[in-house]
Amino acid sequence: MTTTPTPTAAIDATHDPALQSWVTSANAPDTDFPIQNLPFGRFRRVGRPGDAWRAGVAIGSEVLDLAAARDAMHWPADLQPALAVLAAGDLNAFVAMGAAVRRGLRAALSQALAHTPGAGGPQDALAACLVPQAEAELGLPCRIGDYTDFYVGIHHATAVGKLFRPDNPLLPNYKWVPIGYHGRASTIVPSGVPFRRPRGQLSPPGAAQPVLAPCQRLDFELELGIVIGPGNAMGTPVALDDAEDHVVGLTLFNDWSARDIQAWEYQPLGPFLSKSFASTLSPWVVTLEALAPFRRPFERAAGEPQPLPYLDSAANRAGGAFDIGLEVLLQTQAMREAGLPAERISRSNFADAAYWTVAQLVAHHTVNGCALAPGDLFGSGTLSLTGAGQAGSLLELSQGGRQPITLANGEQRTFLQDGDSLRLAGRCAKPGFRAIGFGPCEAVVLPAPG
Repeated sequence: MTTTPTPTAAIDATHDPALQSWVTSANAPDTDFPIQNLPFGRFRRVGRPGDAWRAGVAIGSEVLDLAAARDAMHWPADLQPALAVLAAGDLNAFVAMGAAVRRGLRAALSQALAHTPGAGGPQDALAACLVPQAEAELGLPCRIGDYTDFYVGIHHATAVGKLFRPDNPLLPNYKWVPIGYHGRASTIVPSGVPFRRPRGQLSPPGAAQPVLAPCQRLDFELELGIVIGPGNAMGTPVALDDAEDHVVGLTLFNDWSARDIQAWEYQPLGPFLSKSFASTLSPWVVTLEALAPFRRPFERAAGEPQPLPYLDSAANRAGGAFDIGLEVLLQTQAMREAGLPAERISRSNFADAAYWTVAQLVAHHTVNGCALAPGDLFGSGTLSLTGAGQAGSLLELSQGGRQPITLANGEQRTFLQDGDSLRLAGRCAKPGFRAIGFGPCEAVVLPAPG
């Protein structure tokens, strides 16, 4: 008898919307981190830059220090190896252990952090292991050895294609191949770290030769990051129905882009210095287990080509997409000085924007025998929709710089200016389940060096 494969992470007691935590801030309706989320990351105390990064779990406005928690109470014996590497701050070793270990720890953490009537129990043991997020410096969730940026947002690909190729906006391979390029991991930084406007070769209109100058068309890209868990051996492709076993979870990701540098350098080999100067990653990995209630069917519209067999399966069609609402918020330096909050300039959704699923990206990346390693990162590519105020880049929002967007205070933007702060936000909400979020993904643009 043949059975239909099911997604890796199923809905269980940890998703119960009635579940409350003794960490009271986790019960607030607007928190990104209720007890149903429990994302992993790394932190250290503010003002202690020499300290080693510690592994933690976000719960409400707090971080549960997993090194302290390991020693504070008794944990099941089968979790001791995972707790040992987490106590050492080694998220890469933890994610390499795979989904079954992760699910076991999630269940134990959920029980330990859940509110239970009466005195005593985990609350007394773990309360001292909490660190306010306001007192924590949040780092990258793990060491990123390799980084690949994909291009799954079909509406972005089409809109950008129309700007440069009005008669042929989408190249013929797009609907058959998950397009991607290998990026630079060394300049991926956590939320809150500012970056300098890049310098590079530009080709001014009408000029006989390029010039070296600061970028004038600095842009953001609204993306999700996909964090790899267990790797695969070189020469061993990962089958589509096994692909999610190699994924820990998702983060927010902003692949800053220098559009004028990109326009001059990208042919014939694609992005280079226009992308490698900075990328911002949110500090918390929201696991596939936490995202289980927010799966959606993956469906191609009528008339669209169906994926080749290695990129198609019943399980992927049934629940390979993730319903994640996304927002982009901009705060200019003038707004900040006037005490004005950031203003939303775009709204999108992962499931509606993406032409390929997370599992398909893993399967395609490895089909040639490429080896992935724990902690590797994929970028989804820019996640745009087609409506007004639904684009995932200023290139689209301003129609290539021809139509500035106007903010509530009267300022206009075609591309980012020095002093601008750009924030991405992500949230999953569905009737019958607690909403969960992704935490901050924000950076300020500093002037170019020199």
